[in-house]
Amino acid sequence: MDLQGRNLLKETDLTAEEFRYLVDLGAQFAVAKHLGQRSGRLAGRNIALIFEKASTRTRSAFEVAAHDEGGHVTYLSPEDSHLGHKESVKDAARVLGRMFDGIEFRGFAQESAEILGAFAGVPVWNGLTDQWHPTQMLADILTMREHAGKPLDRVSYCYLGDGRNNTANSLLVTGALLGLDVRICAPDELWPAPETCDIARSLAARSGASLTVTADTAGAVRGADFLYTDVWLSMGEPEENWDKRIDLLLPYQVNAAMMAATGNADVKFLHCLPALHNADTEIGQRILGSRGLAGLEVTDDVFESPASVVFDQAENRLHTIKALMVATIGQLA
Repeated sequence: MDLQGRNLLKETDLTAEEFRYLVDLGAQFAVAKHLGQRSGRLAGRNIALIFEKASTRTRSAFEVAAHDEGGHVTYLSPEDSHLGHKESVKDAARVLGRMFDGIEFRGFAQESAEILGAFAGVPVWNGLTDQWHPTQMLADILTMREHAGKPLDRVSYCYLGDGRNNTANSLLVTGALLGLDVRICAPDELWPAPETCDIARSLAARSGASLTVTADTAGAVRGADFLYTDVWLSMGEPEENWDKRIDLLLPYQVNAAMMAATGNADVKFLHCLPALHNADTEIGQRILGSRGLAGLEVTDDVFESPASVVFDQAENRLHTIKALMVATIGQLA
């Protein structure tokens, strides 16, 4: 399958077949990595990593994936790139595209990613924006495939928490694209935007996916193969909003009772990380002191349980991002 020169700015930039192809390729790279094999498929390629938001997994995955395959990366922090401040995104795209073979963008506005993709003249990959998180979805689907114990098109997963955020948007649309059983469980006021639901419904009409958006946790998790959540106090969340957010989302916490409510003894837990599952962080200590909660979106007993596959999921960022870069700017043969 030829994806040379292609952008990945949102999940709908790929067909279902192209998405599955990248997941398959990521699985092959995972095997090769564990065998210590390197193929140099990005040799001579120069890759720009633009970060408006800090990251552990995204930056590490792109850098290690490129280095594994012989590529070179240049990290551009908010202080380095001046995107939209001292230089327009359009101008920066046209400069960077003449110097680099591919560009990763992790930032705020989806519009910035789209402008980069339109004007760089080289593949642009969305490492996260406020609206979409497509590279995370490649890793998530590979992880589900590894742990479901059934064909992917028979998998059901339930996301619990803020249904409006980028991870929830991407999970809804990705499941719709691939024909999965997708449940988004959130308070009414935190449901996905109508336009996101419209995209998902249009995809589901073609793929046969089952889509549910509900506030009812009992119905949403019943029979699910995976429960998925995301951090409640995300980057830039004002501290004065913390108590309101926690009160609103606490009924959607993934805990032992929520896992048991699936009725599935083999249910697995997913989280895109970082997770507030204990008081071992500065924020965790503050929440413990102010609210008496040792965990927020997930409890420590679930996070550290055999059902948790979050570190396989994190590792799969590396393998699927490697697949994406090789397929779009590298050499497959």
